[in-house]
Amino acid sequence: MTTLNLNASVAIAADNTDQAKTSLFYQEQDNEVALFEYAYNQQLPVLIKGPTGCGKTRFVAHMAEKLNKPLYTVACHDDLTAADLVGRHLVGPQGTYWQDGPLTRAVREGGICYLDEVVEARKDTTVVLHPLADDRRILPLERTGELIEAAPGFMLVVSYNPGYQNLFKGMKPSTRQRFIGLRFGYPESEIEQDIIIKETGVEPNLAFKLVELAQALRRLEDNDLEEVASTRLLIYAAKMMTSGMNPLDVCRCCLAEPLSDDIQTVNSIMEVVKIYFDA
Repeated sequence: MTTLNLNASVAIAADNTDQAKTSLFYQEQDNEVALFEYAYNQQLPVLIKGPTGCGKTRFVAHMAEKLNKPLYTVACHDDLTAADLVGRHLVGPQGTYWQDGPLTRAVREGGICYLDEVVEARKDTTVVLHPLADDRRILPLERTGELIEAAPGFMLVVSYNPGYQNLFKGMKPSTRQRFIGLRFGYPESEIEQDIIIKETGVEPNLAFKLVELAQALRRLEDNDLEEVASTRLLIYAAKMMTSGMNPLDVCRCCLAEPLSDDIQTVNSIMEVVKIYFDA
């Protein structure tokens, strides 16, 4: 394994070919682009592990753009059903008809289906992935009697945050071993600064301070914080700073408050913030 720094009916977002064709910035960290391309060429499913806000979703969107493939993104949750993934019969003016779900559309079109935080989905739902994630590459639709062979360009990608796993929410070994695995982490300082600058246009000195602050907050994870400052939050903060907002106010609303509901913890974070951003 390489170390790199779904309301049930409609918690599904499809990022497909209708989206605007814009170049999506992504800063590679450790050969993950080439590894993903190899997996795509060999028709292998990919599992991406990593903490919240480290760039997993951005990476998948970047690769879909690079490979010129339609991308269907599913935000997994406790109420996600197999029908949410594969489709269901609906009633319309002309009677009953079948509507494909995002997974089925990706299978038919040869697109990429990305299941974000897959461990949040019920285990009886993720079982539907098994025949797609091995050499069969098929999707049985019990309600229509179809057995769909995946189009050549189809790729299954799933992700989750290992820090959230527990006895009740984890990926079954029989599912996990059907995927090749990539592990993401937060970028190295220089790379993270570059990402923030290119994403927001913030001054380099502010990007440097934000990354240094994030590094300090991340060292508090084991003691005071359930979550650490993600690259995503740093980008939010940098965007607010470029609008001219006071850095202390920015850090409170973009970093301290999102990281904790406890007022004492929030105040403690702000004390750390003041080391890097004087009033």
